Amino acid sequence: MRAPLGSFDDAGPAADRLDLLTAPVAAAVSAGWGGFPAEQIIHVDTDPAIADTAVFVEHHGAELLDSSANCVVVAGKRGGEVTLAACLVLSHSRVDVNGAVRKQLGARKASFAPMETAVGETGMEYGGITPVGLPAAWPLLIDPAVVDEDWVLVGSGSRRGKLIVPGKALAALPGAVIVEGLGIRS
Repeated sequence: MRAPLGSFDDAGPAADRLDLLTAPVAAAVSAGWGGFPAEQIIHVDTDPAIADTAVFVEHHGAELLDSSANCVVVAGKRGGEVTLAACLVLSHSRVDVNGAVRKQLGARKASFAPMETAVGETGMEYGGITPVGLPAAWPLLIDPAVVDEDWVLVGSGSRRGKLIVPGKALAALPGAVIVEGLGIRS
């Protein structure tokens, strides 16, 4: 199978590769969501040594910079309450944590969640966190530019492998909220 974007040697339906996914991601892919069948989610096997965006894009195609998205875990605090959420922005952007995130979460203060929290709460590997299979109670804040892409490359839950998902399917994930101004172009 040829991936709809990038240059990958090994691509196939994610539903056929559940053993390569972390448990929460495999469960989400198996179930599908928002009317998007699991067959539309593509898994590409990649080398974890080149998982960081800049090196990955250099190896698999410069066009991926415009159609790859990073998923980061944030913590919003108000009083003694902490709200965890995930943010999804295109790779050439950064998350507006102190503006858009703080406002959307109704938090007094927002910051990136510590690595131990992000990994422990998601069941995914750091550097491979994906919006697919996040805890059901979490808000998933998505920049509209992500949804506008026909296909988006995101993590697979581990540093080995990536998922290619229709942009509209990401907006249909549980807890998804489109947030204008979430991504600030770097």
